[in-house]
Amino acid sequence: MKINALIATQVGQPLRAGQVELRELQADDVKIEILYCGVCHSDLHMARNEWGVSRYPLVPGHEIVGRVIAVGDKVTKFVLGETVGVGVMVDSCGECHFCQQQEEQYCEVGFTPTYNGTDRYTGNTTFGGYAQHVIADQHFVVTVPDNLALNAVAPLLCAGVTVWSPLQHFNVKAGDRVGVVGLGGLGHMAVKLASALGAEVTLFTTSPAKAADARRLGAKNVVISRDAAQMADCQASLDVILDCVAAPHDLDPYLNTLKTNGQLVLVGIPDQPHPSPNVTPMVFRRLSISGTSIGSIQETQQMLDFCGQHNITADVEMITGGEVETAFERMLTSDVKYRFVIDMQKTRW
Repeated sequence: MKINALIATQVGQPLRAGQVELRELQADDVKIEILYCGVCHSDLHMARNEWGVSRYPLVPGHEIVGRVIAVGDKVTKFVLGETVGVGVMVDSCGECHFCQQQEEQYCEVGFTPTYNGTDRYTGNTTFGGYAQHVIADQHFVVTVPDNLALNAVAPLLCAGVTVWSPLQHFNVKAGDRVGVVGLGGLGHMAVKLASALGAEVTLFTTSPAKAADARRLGAKNVVISRDAAQMADCQASLDVILDCVAAPHDLDPYLNTLKTNGQLVLVGIPDQPHPSPNVTPMVFRRLSISGTSIGSIQETQQMLDFCGQHNITADVEMITGGEVETAFERMLTSDVKYRFVIDMQKTRW
């Protein structure tokens, strides 16, 4: 079946409205009318083939909120008209160690991404949320709480769960002291979620102008990372740091702010490696540097339920499909607070 979509056709060309072929509904499939789709920075990378793996034609988008309009014969989890979400994954092998323990994001075969992946049924390229519809296996669809604004839920499907997963993995709880590096799409959700868990949040930023907003979002402390005196004042004070900056930078100043046994968790992926950290403080204070990749379907549902209970959504700026290229350019200068979301109902095809 053909659907309308915003399509990247080749490197250097803007996204254009057109049509792509969606697979036929399988027995375990849910077909979703897309209402809103968040604009992740990875969408820009993929549309412009900046990671060298893009396959054209390409339809970006993996922060999807929509309405169920059809279900396969074996679907038991969802009914017509239900509001649901789809994130970064639409399939995985289902058999490996990680899939069996509900960690599909680490599937040993490799999960099927929502777009620019290989559809397990057809062998064709998967298409994402900058479109009218999406089809996914019911296991990779999640329920959206009724009390949340749907447009502001969309970024939770990637930005939200990507920071929620390490908060859960490292058992962040009330009274812990959590650092967040960078106040962008990921960082602003890390501040909100860690604060709601009861942690005392310290935001590290290079911009003093972000201090007031960081406190509004839930940060108790704001540290200007270029200020040596401010960094010195918070030495050995934090339990966990989520580093959400997707550019190479010196990790040593942040390692120095960790308590013994502290964790520096890398969430952002830079285009060049970070400088090698100083091993000495890691050895003498048993510090760890780790990474984290999105979150499982179980974690995604858990995060949405938590957000429903605490009335948490992303801070968003709404656009239509015709404004995506402008949004891409603004993202490059961090000119968004804090996530663009496409209103698919107002997008002209």
